[in-house]
Amino acid sequence: LPRFTALNEKERNRIYNFFLIWSQKVVRALKPGGHVFIATNSFIAPLLYRALEDGGLEFRGQIIRSVRTLRGGDRPKNAEKEFTDVCSLPRGCFEPWGIFRNKLPAGMRVQDALRQFGTGGIRRLPGGNPFEDVIASGRTSQKERRLANHPSLKPQSFLRKVVYASLPLGKGIILDPFMGSGSTLAAANACGLESIGIEVNRQYFNLAQNAISDLSLIQDDDSAL
Repeated sequence: LPRFTALNEKERNRIYNFFLIWSQKVVRALKPGGHVFIATNSFIAPLLYRALEDGGLEFRGQIIRSVRTLRGGDRPKNAEKEFTDVCSLPRGCFEPWGIFRNKLPAGMRVQDALRQFGTGGIRRLPGGNPFEDVIASGRTSQKERRLANHPSLKPQSFLRKVVYASLPLGKGIILDPFMGSGSTLAAANACGLESIGIEVNRQYFNLAQNAISDLSLIQDDDSAL
């Protein structure tokens, strides 16, 4: 998604319409109670979330990936010397991930969805504590970037937490419709979960052929570097 604030109304409408149609297709493919996790940024998030809700998904909160890699904090453009003590936007120190759920049928409880579909909730951490919506996450390691050189590559240490949480009973199939070089699928493999990826860019699709297996072998301490 764009990281820039200079979006005109036409560009904003294009983003909205894309994700409105996308969410309508997601609802058709997702089991009732199934979850969607989608990365964004604090500027675009309201527009994105409105499109996903209008398309039929239910907003369930956010994951805050604590990482200092985003834009912001700049002085006013072309007036930096005049307004040295001003920044146009706060410096980005986190990456928001929207959490959405396919709506449950009327009258269905989470326990019913879990029994019937294996969906409805989010998996607790391996030790039994609740999944938390703030996750400390450094930059993606150079080791991972050498294996899968994609501009928005997320670290395995973060993605493995997300994919583990996405299937509450540890059963089902994780779908990444923006697969890139396959980092989500690699995280699913490392967690012993089934996954499918879709990627329209042939270059990244070809890269994923080897990158998925290589990334899945990254050790936790390596991916957290």
